Amino acid sequence: MSMFCFQCQETAKGTGCTVRGVCGKPEDVATMQDLFIYVLKGISFYALKAKEADLPTAKADKFIMEGLFSTITNVSFDKSSFVQKIEAGLALRNEIRQELKTAGIDILGTLPDAATWSGKSEEDFFKKAVTVGVLATINEDIRSLRQLITYGVKGMAAYADHAMVLGFEDQLIHTFMQKALAATLNDTLTADELVALTLETGKYGVDVMALLDKANTNTYGNPEITNVSIGVRNNPAILISGHDFKDLEELLIQTTGSGIDVYTHGEMLPAHYYPAFKKYAHFAGNYGNAWWKQDQEFASFNGPVLMTTNCLIPPKDSYKDRVYTTGVVAYPGLQHIPDRQEGQAKDFSALIEHAKKCASPVEIEKGKIVGGFAHNTVLSLADKVIAAIKAGQIKKFFVMAGCDGRMKSREYYTEFAKQLPQDTVILTAGCAKYRYNKLPLGDIGGIPRVLDAGQCNDSYSLAVVALKLKEAFGLDDINELPITYNIAWYEQKAVIVLLALLHLGVKNIHLGPTLPGFLSANVAGVLVDKFGIGGITSVKDDLKMFLA
Repeated sequence: MSMFCFQCQETAKGTGCTVRGVCGKPEDVATMQDLFIYVLKGISFYALKAKEADLPTAKADKFIMEGLFSTITNVSFDKSSFVQKIEAGLALRNEIRQELKTAGIDILGTLPDAATWSGKSEEDFFKKAVTVGVLATINEDIRSLRQLITYGVKGMAAYADHAMVLGFEDQLIHTFMQKALAATLNDTLTADELVALTLETGKYGVDVMALLDKANTNTYGNPEITNVSIGVRNNPAILISGHDFKDLEELLIQTTGSGIDVYTHGEMLPAHYYPAFKKYAHFAGNYGNAWWKQDQEFASFNGPVLMTTNCLIPPKDSYKDRVYTTGVVAYPGLQHIPDRQEGQAKDFSALIEHAKKCASPVEIEKGKIVGGFAHNTVLSLADKVIAAIKAGQIKKFFVMAGCDGRMKSREYYTEFAKQLPQDTVILTAGCAKYRYNKLPLGDIGGIPRVLDAGQCNDSYSLAVVALKLKEAFGLDDINELPITYNIAWYEQKAVIVLLALLHLGVKNIHLGPTLPGFLSANVAGVLVDKFGIGGITSVKDDLKMFLA
């Protein structure tokens, strides 16, 4: 078996994809990703030594961060790009090793293979890749913990990348990512030590989400309560998906006055909540739903689509010529917008010229949806919320943040939202909201029953709100609040959100629609015993349990 991948919730049979990823990732891409992760661990080993010696590591920091991001589910499906990354990574690793040697620093002791192995051809890479994948770790519990840490760090890297694009960076986060990756090469670490590192990963998960929150709000203002149109206009248009606000900003600037409208899709919806984007009259609204419906919605949109980060699925021939990628996103045959040069914006002229030749979008729905309930907004309503709680108008909050996906079992979340009592409020972030954000759930004294904080990283906002409520009610434990966590997950950014919540002391989180396939029975047992992690069953039974 040369492919084994179980990093996402939809992994085959809940155990692992072995022939082709459910996401569409082919076997050769999966094996090259495995080797690339291995190379990043080798670079991390030397980068840590360089940091200890006060040598510059900015090049390595950026390469590791972007490299990790490129291996998240639904980001890159291009084998050739990973071959190039492996070649560049080996060169960078050797460059850092030489800098250490030049500085008179000897690396003592037995070096991990990832720090010494080298290959010169794609054939060499494939031979090595099949020996360093997930299953190379024989002990199931050690393997589970190593992967849990690695997936958490992948999610962390994605958020760190979003922040860095906006000029915000934290060296401690880079150092921890490299420490965690290097630790997965250390065969002397015990399961207990890896559990401790897993919880430390959660600590830095909180830090990186706080950093990104600062980057977004300092750059674009605090999100505001906003009604977002889900209809269409009659102009030619560009659809932007993913998570990168900088790409959106530059696209809006370059399309101003062109007669072209810009719509968001999927996780880009929360951009409408930021004040800085509201000045663009051609920022028309949101088109469609969560990422997995793009094969239908991209086809009916008619105009070009820009994929800025993860969430791409293999495009159909009917619209493939209209899909553009940028940043870490890659797919064979798609047009790629190159990275911005220092001090310059990305050049979206090809995308804009393409849009001018296209028909306007086909309308697939009408109306508006409301969002913008990040921590600054909710805290400004704190007195109203607290009064509603004390008056018994709000009995319980349900955090239903996270990811959406294709599985029919995810209809659970729609039914769960429908059947919640009228005195409950849903707190959400991420694309899981598309399961219920268009339902007529009403409000409680003017407070909408679905409070959307934003993207998946804005789960940080939900944690801030919970901590403030804990303070307002004078509670000693965050788990004493009337808040229940019923979270959907899909990929690695959801993993870091989960670990962050565990670091904050949140217990009794329910995770669905299935528990991660990468959790061994013993590791899952630790999470259950220590944190009360649970799965989901039926809507009826779960509501009975949550409302008891």
